[in-house]
This record gives sequence, structure tokens and C-alpha cells, in this order.
Amino acid sequence: MDKQTMRYFPNLDGNAIEGLVEQWKKAFPAMGVMALLPEAEKEAVGKLQGVFSRQGVPLVGAIFPALVAGEEFRTNGVWLLRFERMPYAALYDELPQAGISAAEVAERIAEGVRGELDDTPDATLFLLFDAQVPNIGTLLDELYLHLANRVHYLGANAGSETFQPMPCLFDNDRVVGNGVLAMLLQPHRGGILEHGYGAPEEMIYATSTEGNRIVHIDWRPAFEVYRELMQKQYGVEITRDNFYNYAVHFPFGIVRANHSVLVRIPVMLGEDGSLFCVGEVPPNSLLTLLEAPSVDSTHTQEALNRGLVGLNGDIAGRELLLFYCAGRNMHLGNAAATHELAGLVRLTGVSRLAGAKSLGEIGPSTVGGYPLFHNATLVATCL
Repeated sequence: MDKQTMRYFPNLDGNAIEGLVEQWKKAFPAMGVMALLPEAEKEAVGKLQGVFSRQGVPLVGAIFPALVAGEEFRTNGVWLLRFERMPYAALYDELPQAGISAAEVAERIAEGVRGELDDTPDATLFLLFDAQVPNIGTLLDELYLHLANRVHYLGANAGSETFQPMPCLFDNDRVVGNGVLAMLLQPHRGGILEHGYGAPEEMIYATSTEGNRIVHIDWRPAFEVYRELMQKQYGVEITRDNFYNYAVHFPFGIVRANHSVLVRIPVMLGEDGSLFCVGEVPPNSLLTLLEAPSVDSTHTQEALNRGLVGLNGDIAGRELLLFYCAGRNMHLGNAAATHELAGLVRLTGVSRLAGAKSLGEIGPSTVGGYPLFHNATLVATCL
């Protein structure tokens, strides 16, 4: 019997996949699978749905810009992650419907989760969002109001690296967009999230924001202040013409009361000088300007390993699920990003590193703490 719970197929060979699923099902009749696909293989969702429906095996999954396979990023193939018993999973689509508030959406999700919680000491609410959902941070706030610390919070954003709409979440029957896949893992102690950015001393205030849009910084048009800081701190002249070449390398950091930093990557410049980021920026946030050389990859790897060992004990020889921010990959460059993957594999001693390049990450402020939406991070867990 194949005891691996994570299997990577470099090609979408339906016969090979169906053979493995059939083999798995004989050993684990109550099993289920989460599939991770790269954007280049999005047309293969129907093939996977056919295989799992024929075998009578529950399937959920998501489409990402690329996959993480060991020490590499791959734009081909599929990861199949097996659960011996399929956990509770619910797929919600079209979340930003007019008239439906974040509180109502969170109540729907939490109601389903509450009905499945048992006496297991640790449970994790694992969330895969479509990156097109505009208010993920607010939804996490509302979920915490309903579920508090009864669960750990963990997850990532799926979708296209172009940030264009694309149905990217699926189960046995549907492929949906603007939604979220919610899974309840029991027993499960959560995961660890880290980015390794250091914050410069100069701080500014986001004096006017609307969701993920920064309108004013220190009461002035956001781009005007951003441009001045780039020149002053890093000697970079940024204009409307070169904005997209530079912005990913110089994200904002939201400095929290405990001095931790939430990264927000600017992805669009408005005609009025406002800046659109991946993830919401609360009004009056204390901001700082970050840059690529300030990322400490060694610190990031060590913090992840230390946290994972704290949660799970020795993880050498185990299988690890990792979501690696696509913006961080662009920020560091592919050589440095793959070097970071290799360093994590060596340091942890895991037998297999599976995962995807994500468009935002979800993790706690501290172990067992409040859920936050991040950019430019690595989030890792042992399933």
C-alpha cells in the first residue's frame, strides 16, 4: 500500500490518477482528496471531477498560479492530498453579492463549522479564498467573532496571477469564483506563517482608505507620498509609467500594536493617485515602506521550522504543505525564492514539500491567535 498522503502527478494522466484513487479507496473507504492545480492546467478540473465521481470519492480543490513541488515551482501537473477520512468541507460561491454583508457570510460559514466541531482538543478552519473576494480581512474578523479560539485559522488565496477573474475553487460537481472553500480539520493544531521583513523606522498614516484602496497617506494623495518615500529611502524614482515594474518590490507594511508587520503589495494605481493593494488596509493604519533586500530568508526558514516543531514535535520525515506568496516570488526573484524552498526542505528534514504559489495567505497573529490576512508570506502546516 502507498502510505504517502501527498502525490504529485507531473502530467494529468487520467488512468494513472484513477488507478491511485482506486488503490487509496480500498485502504481508506472514508477518504477524501484535496487537489491543487496550476493555472496552466485549469481545463483539467473536469477530468479530475470525472475520476473522483466514478470512484465515489469526495473531491475539493483550487487553482493557483503555480505549484510548489519540493524545491521547485511548477506550472504543470497536479497535487493530490489524501485525507483518511474526508473532513467537513463547504464550498461557497459569489460572496460579494449585493445586500449580503460580511457578517451574514461569516455567520453562514460559522454555522456549518459549529455543527461539526466535536470534543477534539484542536481543530483548524482551513480556508481557500478566490483572490477576487474584496473583503477577506473583514470576513476573518467576523468569523473570529463567531468562532473565537475554538479553531485555529489557516489558509491561502487561489486564482490567476494576472488578478483577472477566473473560477478557481471546485468540488466534485462545481467550479466557482468569488468564493471560499472552508474545511474543518480535526484533530489539527494549525500552521505557522512568516515573512521575515524588517520595518524601517519612518512611519506614515493611511488617513483615508476604502477596503483595499489607500486614498490618502498623511492627508495627501497616496501615490504622491509613496513616490516621495521611494526616492528618500531607496533612491528610486517611481512614475505612473514604471509603477508596475517597481511596486511589487516595495510593498507597504502595516505595523501592528505588537510591532508585527502585515505586508500589503500595491498592484494598481488609480487615476486619482490612490493605491490598490492585495488585502484591506484599515483606516488610520500605521504604515512603513518595505523593500526586497530587507527580507531575511534565513530568519523566515528558522521561524517556520521552530514554529512547526513547537506544534507537531519533530517533523523530520513528515510531509509538509506550504503556500508561498506569488508576490514574494516576484519580489525576491525566482532564484532566491527557490533557494528559500530548498533551505526550508533542508532545515525541516521533511520527506515531501507540497503546495502552491498563492495570492495572499491566512494565519494567526500568534499561535492559536487572531486570524489575519497577509501578503508576501510563507504559511506551512503538517496535515
